[in-house]
Amino acid sequence: MKLRRDMAPGATRMRGFTIIELLIVMAILGMLAVMVAPNLFNQADSARRDAVLSQISSLGSALDAYRLDVGQYPDSLDGLVRDTSSRSTWNGPYIRGELPVDPWGNEYQYESDGRDYTLMSYGADGRDGGEGNDADISI
Repeated sequence: MKLRRDMAPGATRMRGFTIIELLIVMAILGMLAVMVAPNLFNQADSARRDAVLSQISSLGSALDAYRLDVGQYPDSLDGLVRDTSSRSTWNGPYIRGELPVDPWGNEYQYESDGRDYTLMSYGADGRDGGEGNDADISI
């Protein structure tokens, strides 16, 4: 061990951080967390919206395949999973597994007159209308 010249022989110097140094580091980490956290939450919301758009696109492709086989769109999304048309041209199921729900756990809203359809998610609040994360999402 190396001794400093101003220390008495046999004395050792203790090393470590002072409370002030620790408080400064904690304050800096706190400020960084305050700046980064909102960006992370916005990324999660953006990812949910992207997932909805992807799922709606996939459901739309399945609906189009159904229409090509049966001649019209189904009355409900259940027609993609099981034969609700009672027609011999049904070649489903058109999606694997069960019908997906949106990232907020709500069912997709589907309406059809047989010739055209509307498919949407009500967003985070699960109700018609809204703004921001609660806004309706459709293609």
